Amino acid sequence: MNRPVRRVALAVMVMVVVLLGNATYVQVVQAGAYRDDPRNQRVQIDEYSRQRGQITAGGEVLAQSVATNDRLKYLRQYPNGPAFAPVTGFFSTVYGSSGLERSTDGVLNGTDDRLFVRRVSDLITGRDPAGGNVVTTINPAVQKVAFDQMSSKNFEGAVVALNPQTGDILAMASTPSYDPNPLASHDAAEQQQAWKADSAQNPDVLTNRAISEIYPPGSTFKLVDTAAALQNGFTPDSQLTAAPNITLADSTTTLENYDGTPCGTGATASLRDALARSCNTAFAQLGGELGADKIRAQAESFGVGRSDLQIPMTVQPSSVGPMSDTPSTQQSAIGQRDVRLTPLQNAMIVASIANGGQTVAPHLVKEIQSPQLDVVDTTEPDRMSRSMPQNVASTLTDLMIGSENRTQGGGKITGVQIASKTGTAEHGTDPKNTPPHAWYVAFAPAEDPKVAIAVIVENGGNRALEATGGSVAAPVGRAVIAEALRGGQ
Repeated sequence: MNRPVRRVALAVMVMVVVLLGNATYVQVVQAGAYRDDPRNQRVQIDEYSRQRGQITAGGEVLAQSVATNDRLKYLRQYPNGPAFAPVTGFFSTVYGSSGLERSTDGVLNGTDDRLFVRRVSDLITGRDPAGGNVVTTINPAVQKVAFDQMSSKNFEGAVVALNPQTGDILAMASTPSYDPNPLASHDAAEQQQAWKADSAQNPDVLTNRAISEIYPPGSTFKLVDTAAALQNGFTPDSQLTAAPNITLADSTTTLENYDGTPCGTGATASLRDALARSCNTAFAQLGGELGADKIRAQAESFGVGRSDLQIPMTVQPSSVGPMSDTPSTQQSAIGQRDVRLTPLQNAMIVASIANGGQTVAPHLVKEIQSPQLDVVDTTEPDRMSRSMPQNVASTLTDLMIGSENRTQGGGKITGVQIASKTGTAEHGTDPKNTPPHAWYVAFAPAEDPKVAIAVIVENGGNRALEATGGSVAAPVGRAVIAEALRGGQ
């Protein structure tokens, strides 16, 4: 073969290799990017060519797909709209998806490996493919009460209710909320109009505050301190300062009780009274004596700091902050400084106490069903860690009963003993002139817990009023507890 022919042959070979390489790059390496590109109409048409599975709760449909006569064959509908939006999320041709619509997308669109047999059967029989169904742990009645309690009062915040023994999420409300239906419209202009309207109402309206926002927990964090103290030589009768204000160790910074008065009538107060009265000075002293390591270890045993928590939506990690010296540890001990918890995490803490010190991972999906409603997978309780011995949890429950009995606010349930803790949390760049967040965490019945809850009302408090959490957040929490107990959960 002469030299010119060899050169032509070599050039042809190089071009063939380049073409094969380009085809491989497009079809293999970049396949996912092209498939997920919102400008790819074919993927969207294929997605809507099969019926997406349902999301249900207690036999009630939260999300479903119905047949249409337009180019996209199925329309996503949310019969209960805003009340369940933090659970379902939305499924949009313009804005993508959120909530369970995103985190369980493989099940709902039928591509999940657990539905493999169904896909093979569809292929063999020629049956139209369909997605699987997601059955949630949500109790619809409890969810509606949680949402109505918050929205009727125009509260911004969140409510989480858990079954402490199983980790089932019975309610997860976030307000203000939004209606996912317009976002699921096949009309892009309608979607964009709804998106703008929602954003104008509140920039964070699409955020699930229960799992995606972290807040200073205020005095509810004193439950973590108390759990650590009871395992490190303290008893309910251990004496702490009752001073109305103290100077933090090795500093000139002062810290005071919310109402600026002493913690009782004497010079000291027992740990029992300090928790019931929510005395900042006493718990600042306690935090300094315990030290950062013990407080951090106790918080971590409740799940604080975990970055892998999913329900299956990803949960924003909570944190106690660095606590690099004694003053910062003392401030952290009262749930301020750099301590930040999601409402779900705060519910996990009281659920662990209610469950005898056993922390169970929260979850939102009860089971996965095939399109024919056959169960293909179920969620079993996942015991994450032991936060404290059972006898310590029992003692802490007794102390929380004392706190509940001093807590103001309406909605107390006749014949049901609740164990609780309130909190009033400063926040913002000007905390002394900003309304604090109001918290209420609780479980009931105290002697045989069936439900644990956390309620936060953003900017709902009065920083000079110790009873803020009780008067603002507690009635919401008690109403949710009452409905959960009424429903036999």
